[in-house]
Amino acid sequence: ENISDFSLNITDCAQVVVPEEVFFTVAAAGILENLLILIAVVRNKNLHLPMYFFICSLAISDMLGSLYKTLENIFIILCKMGYLTRHGDFEKKLDDAMDSMFILSLLGSIFSLLAIAADRYITIFYALRYHNIMTLRRALVILAIIWVFCAGSSIAIALFSYEAATVIPFTILFPLMMFFILCLYVHMFLLARSHAKKIASLPSSTIHHRTNMKGAITLTIFLGVFLCCWAPFVLHILLARFCPHNPYCACYMSIFHVNGTLIMCNAIINPMIFAFRSPELRSTFKKMFYCPR
Repeated sequence: ENISDFSLNITDCAQVVVPEEVFFTVAAAGILENLLILIAVVRNKNLHLPMYFFICSLAISDMLGSLYKTLENIFIILCKMGYLTRHGDFEKKLDDAMDSMFILSLLGSIFSLLAIAADRYITIFYALRYHNIMTLRRALVILAIIWVFCAGSSIAIALFSYEAATVIPFTILFPLMMFFILCLYVHMFLLARSHAKKIASLPSSTIHHRTNMKGAITLTIFLGVFLCCWAPFVLHILLARFCPHNPYCACYMSIFHVNGTLIMCNAIINPMIFAFRSPELRSTFKKMFYCPR
């Protein structure tokens, strides 16, 4: 509806449209890559660890994001062709379902990143007690709580998205969670720097420390990519809600399709980071695509 009202805005900015071929290619690549991550973790028993289960949770969130943008684009195409109306009863329910999927993807990504960050924190600073603290059962319980909360929140926010009391907490949650994760990383690297000097005389501990720090660096890359890909679209939601007819806001909203494509690019980049940074995943992918001798 905000897109259809775009012509009412007084602005000299032309709407930037991503070609449908590019759009669907990026979406399909994101879905397939994250599906490969899930298959690799399921097939390799060595990957049945809390960290990789949290990574699978992030992969599912990325798949939902790509699927949401794909369905939304199909919905817009059908509206342009006259097969669907923008204000019909069925179309309203379909739009609410897609909005719920988008919010579920965003919240799932945020809380999955938070779970991964907490897991890395425990791995680095409580290495000797890690397997007692973060058991597989406890990780599954955490994931169940995360997805139940995200599903309930996404349905509630989608149904009451026109209420300011619903939109404001949702928009506050995104920067708040990102700030919390950022503080956790800063605290983690500062402590790691001081601990590095204490364990430098122990070769085995140094190797273990480097391995854990590699995981922390990987998570930092995840966070940076997530912010770059999701923040522009979240900003678009804020502008569409609070200043839809302002010329400057309308000018930014003219790149709606570009911001949507960035979300799907996040789904493509994350699996590449997994494969590049994890030797175990690389080995699993080789076994999946090449027949062993």
